[in-house]
Formats: sequence, C-alpha cells, structure tokens
Amino acid sequence: MIDFRSDTVTQPTQAMRDAMHKASVGDDVYGDDPTVNRLEDQVAERFGFDRALFTSSGTQANLLALMAHCERGDEYICGQDAHNYKFEGGGAAVLGSIQPQPLSNQADGTIALADIKAAIKPDDIHFARTRLLSLENTIGGKVLPMEYLAQAQSLAFNHGLKIHLDGARVANAAVAQGVDISDITQHFDSVSICLSKGLRAPVGSILLGDERLIAKARRWRKMLGGGMRQAGILAAAAELAITTEVERLAEDHHNAQVLANELAALSEFDVDVPSVQTNMLFARVAEHLDVDQLATHLKQQGILISPGRTLRLVTHADISRADVATFIHKLKQYLSSHRG
Repeated sequence: MIDFRSDTVTQPTQAMRDAMHKASVGDDVYGDDPTVNRLEDQVAERFGFDRALFTSSGTQANLLALMAHCERGDEYICGQDAHNYKFEGGGAAVLGSIQPQPLSNQADGTIALADIKAAIKPDDIHFARTRLLSLENTIGGKVLPMEYLAQAQSLAFNHGLKIHLDGARVANAAVAQGVDISDITQHFDSVSICLSKGLRAPVGSILLGDERLIAKARRWRKMLGGGMRQAGILAAAAELAITTEVERLAEDHHNAQVLANELAALSEFDVDVPSVQTNMLFARVAEHLDVDQLATHLKQQGILISPGRTLRLVTHADISRADVATFIHKLKQYLSSHRG
C-alpha cells in the first residue's frame, strides 16, 4: 500500500531489524540494559543535555516532561493546535492535574509572544501557577523560525518559566533549515524527539533534560507503567534512527513539494504550496467531491489517505517519487470519471 496517512507508518530498515536481532539487553528498570544506556548517553551528549530517557512514545515523553516540570495545580502554556494539548487524550490534566492554557497559533505555527506574556498568571491564590511554556516544532509541517525560538526562550527565562519542545519532528525542522538538531534544542530546558515517525524506528521517543528533570521523569514513567525491561531490542533500532535517518528526510520534503504542486494544479483541490515546508501538506477539497468515496476508491487502488474536507497528506521513507506519480495518476483518473 502507498500510505499517505502519516509518517508513523514507516517500516524499520533492514539494518534496524539486524541491530534489534543482535542487541545486547538487560533489565532497563534496573538500569542494566547496555543498549538503552548507550542510546540515552549518546543522544544526551549529541544534543547538549545532561541526561536522556528512552520512552515508548512521543505522547509518553511529552506527558513525563509536563509532569516533571509542573506540580498539581500548575499550568503550562501551549498552542491551541499543540499535539500535547489537542491529541494526547488530555493526559496532563487527567493524570498530572496540570492545567493547560492554550493560545492561538499564528499562521506560521508560532504563538505570539505578546499573547504568551499576557497569559502568564500573577502570583495570586486565585490562579493556577504558570510554570512552563511548551512549543512544537514542526507543527502542522511548519518550521518555527530560529529567531523566534531565541525570543521565546528569553521570554520564558525573564518570567521564571521553563520551556519545553515537543520535537516529534524536530529532525524535519532541522533538515528544512539546514541546521543541526542541536541548534534548535539548545533553546529548551527539555525536548521530546520521536524516533518512530520519519526516522523509521518501530517504537520509541527520547526525552532530554537536566539530571533533576530526567530523574523525576523516570519515576513518573515507572508509576505510569512505562518501565520497559529488555528494551535494548527497541533502543538498537532507535539508535540507528537518530544516527542514520536524519539527512534522508530531505527526500520526503522534496516529494511533498512535488505532490503539493501536482494537487494545486487540480481544480478540486486548494493547496497553499508555499506553506509546504517539510513532509506534510494540507489540501482543501471542493465541496462537491465525496471524500469518503474517493478514499474508498483509492484504497481499492492500493493507496491510503485519511478522508476529510481538508486532506492531510504525509510523505515518508516508504513513499517514493514514483509512488507520488502513481497517486496523482489514479487521482486524475477518478476525478475525470466524476466530473460533470
């Protein structure tokens, strides 16, 4: 199947499968898994943090960061479209008793600095205590400007806040800007990086922070049932994800641009081509087109999409330039047969 639903559907490389088969393992809850320990040490050193923690998912990594930064009754500021607010089951509120303060994301994915400043609560018993600013990069496929990251970091510091990055696709952001991932992560007190999306690991994310934060996150991970035993089998693939798969993301970005240009040429789709910065594009679909019927037809042709009035299409390692061409060809055939 040619699967445009997400980059979470990527298959691990043969090298990852081989590394998993050969991995040296131990009990990670005891701290005895050498492959997990090596992964955590390498990633922490590479990105300039004291410690790292291997987690089962990006949702878990984000939740651990929020719970390590904040106490019950505290508040974190985030974007209205932030994954850790909108798409992670309300975990911060339900499991951490942490109040989210969502603010509108601007067209470029940023949160206006003035809005952040205005949302910080005064030291007053009537209010939740604002403790953390959480940003996401990329967000909806858009890359936050480096200058903005520095400004947000400064604002957080000047108001006594910590700053967290949901960096699920931070590697895409780095490749799109031609910088190292560490150039982005240096602006944050904690960072989560997903290894199982475009970087192709089968499972896992990394949480980065200082010693205190990671020790606290490790305790929360255990309490939440996230302590894994012979996790080195997974860490072996995660290690290759972060060391060998980053530069390849440029291919996904190029394929997304090709796809955006092709869709924009079709009257049934409205695509803001300049906004396609990485591996993700959004196409508004004409009202007369039955999107569910289209999705069913494409599935029969070996192509998967998530139907909606706005289609989100994501390119990744398992979608080639030829696959993009096949999709466009099949789509044109369908549209031609359904035009009046």
